[in-house]
Amino acid sequence: MMKTVIFDIDNTLYDFDRANLCGMEAVQEYCRTVFGLEGETFRDYYQKAWKLEAGRVGTDTASIHNRLIRFQCMMELLGQPVFPHARSLCRKYWDTILDKITPFSGTVKLFQNLKAKNIRIGIGTDMTAYVQYRKLEVLGLSPYIDMVITSEEAGVEKPHPKFFGLCVEKAGCPAEECAFIGDSLEKDVEGAIASGLHGIWYTMGKEPEQDMPFPVIRSFEDCKYFTEL
Repeated sequence: MMKTVIFDIDNTLYDFDRANLCGMEAVQEYCRTVFGLEGETFRDYYQKAWKLEAGRVGTDTASIHNRLIRFQCMMELLGQPVFPHARSLCRKYWDTILDKITPFSGTVKLFQNLKAKNIRIGIGTDMTAYVQYRKLEVLGLSPYIDMVITSEEAGVEKPHPKFFGLCVEKAGCPAEECAFIGDSLEKDVEGAIASGLHGIWYTMGKEPEQDMPFPVIRSFEDCKYFTEL
């Protein structure tokens, strides 16, 4: 019997790709207006800043997602003052994303149905905790959530076994009574299965190219897998 269902956030509960595009457009407009950076030049500096950030962090942890550090690196590369620009760019990026996100159709109803069945709901996500908490609040999902696991807290990113071990610890039940659902085959599905959880692939409406040896959900709108738990 399934006692806990743990969800990834980005591209699982909402369309991160679309929101990220909007966030980056806002950042690019700031850089165009303030620094005169256009198109390919902006993208080149941003990619170099991303690589610089990853090289300094040196490990696969939540810090590699920290946009404040990334924009700080970008200012260093541009020879521009860190204050006020790094924080202004970070705020511009995340404020735009939070303004654009909405939960995928059927998500709220699914969470309500799980709670009605006394199934605990968890969140298991790479990224820094504060930003992910804000997303859950804006999405209107926070009232249904029993526990949150971030890579910032775990000290490692999915699919590391330590991450999923913390998921099981917080779930308070054996791994075989936990389901983990996400959009990444490697990080969410295969990582969960390797740690003894039930991995479920959320495809954002796409049809798999072949049959999979685990459950596949294209939409939460008509999600029979969870209604049968």
